[in-house]
Amino acid sequence: MKILFRNKDINSIKADVQIVFLEKKPSIKKLVGENDLETLEESGFFKDATDTFYVSSSKKLYLKLKEFEAEEIKVAAAKACSALKNFNFKSAKIEGYSDVELFCRAFAEGAILGSYSFDWYKSEKKESQLKSIHIASLLGRKSGVSEKSINEALEAASLVAENVNFVRDIVNSAPDDATPMQVASIAEKIAKDGGFECKVYDEKFLKSEEMGAFLSVARASAHPPRLVHMSYKPKGGKQPTKKIALIGKGLTYDSGGLSLKPSDYMVTMKADKAGACAVIGIMKSISKLNLNVEVHGVLGLCENMIGGNAYKPDDILRAKNKKTIEIRNTDAEGRLVLADVLCYIQDYFKKAGQQFDYIIDMATLTGACVVALGEYTSGVFGHNEKLKKMILSAAEDAGDLMAPLPFNKHLRKLIKSEVADISNCSSSRYGGAITAAMFLDEFIYDENKQKWAHLDIAGPAYVEKAWDYNPHGASGAPVRTIVEFIKKCEGK
Repeated sequence: MKILFRNKDINSIKADVQIVFLEKKPSIKKLVGENDLETLEESGFFKDATDTFYVSSSKKLYLKLKEFEAEEIKVAAAKACSALKNFNFKSAKIEGYSDVELFCRAFAEGAILGSYSFDWYKSEKKESQLKSIHIASLLGRKSGVSEKSINEALEAASLVAENVNFVRDIVNSAPDDATPMQVASIAEKIAKDGGFECKVYDEKFLKSEEMGAFLSVARASAHPPRLVHMSYKPKGGKQPTKKIALIGKGLTYDSGGLSLKPSDYMVTMKADKAGACAVIGIMKSISKLNLNVEVHGVLGLCENMIGGNAYKPDDILRAKNKKTIEIRNTDAEGRLVLADVLCYIQDYFKKAGQQFDYIIDMATLTGACVVALGEYTSGVFGHNEKLKKMILSAAEDAGDLMAPLPFNKHLRKLIKSEVADISNCSSSRYGGAITAAMFLDEFIYDENKQKWAHLDIAGPAYVEKAWDYNPHGASGAPVRTIVEFIKKCEGK
């Protein structure tokens, strides 16, 4: 679907249907033409009966929104595109309001995200006939903002939204269609298309790097693990403003291992790769946006399965940084993979004699985070308050819901082990999201503590009901937030 802005009067644009946004306020009826007013009143549109109504005589689709604010515009745009799927219209138009550039960005994002549906495995597919939407307004011309600059901003917003949908596709893919090797191949293709480097390492490399925690999680699967290192650098030999490392948890399927999940909880565990998929989408976005930053995306890809050679509760594993880990629950596996991957990227920079500015890991790590914050909100952890605030600010601008959870020194004793350096599972049912983050903190080197942030995306990464402009299934979180964060870093 193509979305374009025109510095023209709405009436000069030809389209099959017009979308009309109406702000809920006492004067709402005055904003409707006389020809449609009676029809809308009869339908109950001005009451709470409905927020969307199509008037066939004028070929106008009316939608109510609380105010002309970015998130409201996104949701309304998603509702409009969803409603228009039921018609055969090929083109639509809408008038831009208030801050035209903000309106265009928000509308494009909401329309693209809201139009998403995952039908790969459906025998019958229902595709929208809508191919183009024109946003028209004379406000851009009056404010001195060029049509070109608004379209550039609109195009950038559309690109990120399309990559969110791309990530949704990978996360939603069935486990047998998204094995560690298959996801690694996707990352390689994205890197090739984007003109940046991607290296894929197999189990022999993991063994040579003494990544015992990662290897133990993977060893019972028929699909071998892969470590993927994507490296984007500014084109033309430019000096990057920042160097950032992104780490993604990529459990392409998680059965729980020998600490087997109940069957109801095992469904949707294809989504345990959401962190790694998000990193791929972020790398794809920044390469297309040609940002002046250096970004390393590292994915830990494997399956956590059962078998005669599965790792077991009571095992003692040795991570890349030589720390020993007592296994008390094999379903606390993502942190084991991340532990070795976090060590890998820190050692990579150390061996190269280089410094990085930030290291951010993202993972569907704990159900405890969902208990704490609900299904729609990601948890943000770390030692650096300024870094956490930067991420939260980027999330607010991008439209993702995030909230900080504090480290509490009294909880650290819950991951203490009597027989190893640390336990992979808390000895208490409380504070599980925090103790999981504290476990990861054990694998962040002292000199990098202030550079690190952990995002627990277990809540919003995959939700089995539609919400706002997010469909059933994968949401693509936190692609928009991290792209926004990197854009802000570029300007500093």
